Amino acid sequence: MIGIRCPRAAWYRRSVDLVARTRTEAVRAAALELGFDAVGVARADHADPEGRLEAWIEAGFAADLEYMRTHAEDRADPRRMVPGAKSVVALAMSYYAPEYTPDGPLKVSRYAVGDDYHTVVRKRIRRLRKRLLAIDPEALVMPTVDTSPMLERAWAERAGIAWIGKSTMAIGTRLGTYTFLATLITTMELEPDAPHADRCGTCTRCLDACPTDAFDGPYRLDARRCITYWNVEQRAAFDASTPALHGWLAGCDVCQEVCPWNKFARPTHEPRFAVRPAMATPDPEVFTAPERDAELFEAIRGTAVHRTGTAALRRNARRILGIEGADDEHPQ
Repeated sequence: MIGIRCPRAAWYRRSVDLVARTRTEAVRAAALELGFDAVGVARADHADPEGRLEAWIEAGFAADLEYMRTHAEDRADPRRMVPGAKSVVALAMSYYAPEYTPDGPLKVSRYAVGDDYHTVVRKRIRRLRKRLLAIDPEALVMPTVDTSPMLERAWAERAGIAWIGKSTMAIGTRLGTYTFLATLITTMELEPDAPHADRCGTCTRCLDACPTDAFDGPYRLDARRCITYWNVEQRAAFDASTPALHGWLAGCDVCQEVCPWNKFARPTHEPRFAVRPAMATPDPEVFTAPERDAELFEAIRGTAVHRTGTAALRRNARRILGIEGADDEHPQ
């Protein structure tokens, strides 16, 4: 009986593998057709068996980012969000605009000078979800961008499209770091890719260049010292303990600007990521004068920093420009 069953079991396994491979090829082709620049697949298991996220939070490096503490376990295991999940499709889309270099008295990170990536990528990934359901109408498929409790960078690494660098950014050999990440969690059986190897080597340019020494060491970013945390996430008034913003009005690109892998950064082909002049060269008067709030609102409307709000951005600009009373601003 054993001799009869084994060949059948092997044949069945080969059939399942063939179906998974065929479906994976179809998913990969659909993702690239829809405008994603990289796509990979990983098995839907626990993404953080070493407990790095919990250790990072326990060390206080999350500052007061409560959303990182909320559903921390869900972030590490997609099966908690999609029961029966078998695969995670990891996706990346370039936002790199080579014609834009943050400069001037008020600088804006590259990710925020075009349309809000949440809206752009979310629409694209929902279209990809429909493609998956066309392949298997019975499957469960959950799309996520960075507003969902998923460790997108970890999944990008596990799916072979990037690795988590010493800067904690996802780095791809053919895309660099200027990418937006997304995932699809699904009950479909897909063929997983090999995880991406760490290719930072002995390089420490990102750690050495950080103007506020925000890295506790390789792969350990302390949000309490990170410029992006202060000028995007922090809503409270600044005080003497707030680190200098070094000209950054929204976000900070220093660790990315020095990364040698960004010489391979692929220019975006998404028109909605085109640089907005009002964000490329922020007008100091518009961004500091309360009476010009309407103009400031119009400048940031539809961008990724719209949720930061006019009051917080005005606070940032006033601190950068050394305007008296900047620390008295209460963005909340």
